[in-house]
Amino acid sequence: MIEVKKIYKSFGDSPVLKGVDASFEAGKTNLIIGKSGSGKTVFLKTLLGLHLPDRGIISYNGQSTAAMSLKEKRQLKQDLGMVFQGSALFDSLTVEENVMFPLKMFTSQVYSDMLDRVNFVLKRVNLINSNHKFPAELSGGMQKRVAIARAIVTNPKYLFCDEPNSGLDPRTSIVIDNLIQEITDEYQMTTVINTHDMNSVMEIGEKIIFLQEGLKEWEGTNEDIFKTDNEAVVNFVYSSNLFKKVRKAYLEE
Repeated sequence: MIEVKKIYKSFGDSPVLKGVDASFEAGKTNLIIGKSGSGKTVFLKTLLGLHLPDRGIISYNGQSTAAMSLKEKRQLKQDLGMVFQGSALFDSLTVEENVMFPLKMFTSQVYSDMLDRVNFVLKRVNLINSNHKFPAELSGGMQKRVAIARAIVTNPKYLFCDEPNSGLDPRTSIVIDNLIQEITDEYQMTTVINTHDMNSVMEIGEKIIFLQEGLKEWEGTNEDIFKTDNEAVVNFVYSSNLFKKVRKAYLEE
């Protein structure tokens, strides 16, 4: 579990996070949603340690990151898996080399053991016989699956995904959503997803946090979001006529 207490973050005179409280549970897909400029990306990067909070506490399984030793912080980095927006694969490396990269960075395994692990996670994301292909030879959906394989190759306790469906068609987005949810459940990871994709919210939003102007405006599940009367959430989630109709049908049941 990840717990966040009263996190503040500013850049110069511009406050971005204004005292956010949140918790993210193991074995669940935890989603962060909100308009552009709401603080989602800064919040995610602060959880990852890419930004240091000005104030507040971030705890992983009850241990504050600020109180961790250098050894503990290194172990935490190994326990973090990250799927970046746009996949962020190394163009000059093969699929196999991309996925093996974290193992070379964080472990002292021999090559044969690393290769076994790489093949295992590639099979898990349904990418068999792709080891020696380069990212440019793959579709967007396949590149995203390589990114997921790379994120889980060290068997992390925490998985972070920044807009995992960005640039994908609706059908491929559903495949990626289902894969992330399956892996989360299978490995009982604490998964945190930053997304604009309302289909993801409705399909895999086991816990949803809605940020607005640097504050946590609302939290609940994808079922709760149908019933909420929070005006900001309703205006954000149900901006399309399709979702308005779905919500209306749900409330009329």
